Amino acid sequence: MTRCLGDTIGSRRPGGTHRSPPTNGNHESMTFMKHVSPFGHAARFIMALGLCAGLAAPLQASTDQVTGDSPSNEAWPRGYYPLPEEGDLVGEVYTVTAESGDTLIDIGHAHGIGYQEMVRANPGISIWAPLPGTEIVIPGRFILPEGPREGVVVNVAEMRLYYYPPAEEGETPRVETYPIAVGRMDWNTPLGITRITEKVKNPAWYPPKSIIQEHAEEGRYLPNVVPAGPDNPLGTRKMRLGIPGYLIHGTNKPEGVGMRVTHGCIRMLPEDIEALFPRLPVGTQVTLINETLKLGWEEGTLHVQAYPYLDEEDGTTIQRITEALDEVDEATSGLDYPVDYARLREVVEVPRGIPVAIGVSAPEPAPETLWDRLELIAADNDSRENQSEES
Repeated sequence: MTRCLGDTIGSRRPGGTHRSPPTNGNHESMTFMKHVSPFGHAARFIMALGLCAGLAAPLQASTDQVTGDSPSNEAWPRGYYPLPEEGDLVGEVYTVTAESGDTLIDIGHAHGIGYQEMVRANPGISIWAPLPGTEIVIPGRFILPEGPREGVVVNVAEMRLYYYPPAEEGETPRVETYPIAVGRMDWNTPLGITRITEKVKNPAWYPPKSIIQEHAEEGRYLPNVVPAGPDNPLGTRKMRLGIPGYLIHGTNKPEGVGMRVTHGCIRMLPEDIEALFPRLPVGTQVTLINETLKLGWEEGTLHVQAYPYLDEEDGTTIQRITEALDEVDEATSGLDYPVDYARLREVVEVPRGIPVAIGVSAPEPAPETLWDRLELIAADNDSRENQSEES
């Protein structure tokens, strides 16, 4: 029976090797301040408090990282990117101009971007009626998720699916990425490693009793079987996962892609699921992760890409910052790499889903103690606030 249940299977992220900077990067030839080894938990908590103290400086990721008016890899289909030989980033952040009748949702879907991604990248712009002529940021740059680059990887925090198709001889290895909808708060999408076990075109939907009851409580009638057609929430394609009750499927409500609106299943845009469906054989591995902070290297520079926690109980802002510090310290362990801790704080506190470089171009002498480090962050915050006031 086809179901879309939402029982929590697990919450741990599948393990993966931690990334190192690309071997052809220029970080070894540059003069950087000395990396400070991680502190104890109590000291790191104090440091996180210091990082939280200056909330005035707004994050400028959406403008700092914009590279142009259109993507440069026009020869590749939307959402297709050649895998970098060295490094972890693909795609670009660019802008387009809104026209009369556009919505942020429509613009996003035309560029392979979901609802929340567009809202985060374009704060203050009307979702339903952006003014004609408005520059709209397309956050089309991604740090590839940590772990093996094979099969399908779904990052529920990012609401994005990555597919690494096997490359034929002489073919450029690539990654394809698609926006998705995931389970809402009371119907979490499970985590773990599974496989596609069944594929069906034009499926009927057999809603479980729990969903029928939910509809009844809301005063809506739901039959025991919803046949294929425009009223079927599974859309035109479904792929069953090895975790009982969970699917990757299409939708008859594409505006929900990029939101937490499902009963735990993974929902794709109709055109995306139809393009992907014939190329994912039964047995394809599907890795489901919840990675709210992604780190990646490009040309010797460390980047960070942050997303909000799916649920408030997942952690506080201080916990987020402490975890980010730990991950960055691990990524730069043994390197003379100058981390911009003030920028790291901004990215974590205001997670916009756009990769941001956290290297310092003109490093100061290395801070040797926790208090030196906190003073450096505070001085950097004061400098940015003063620049903001002057402008």
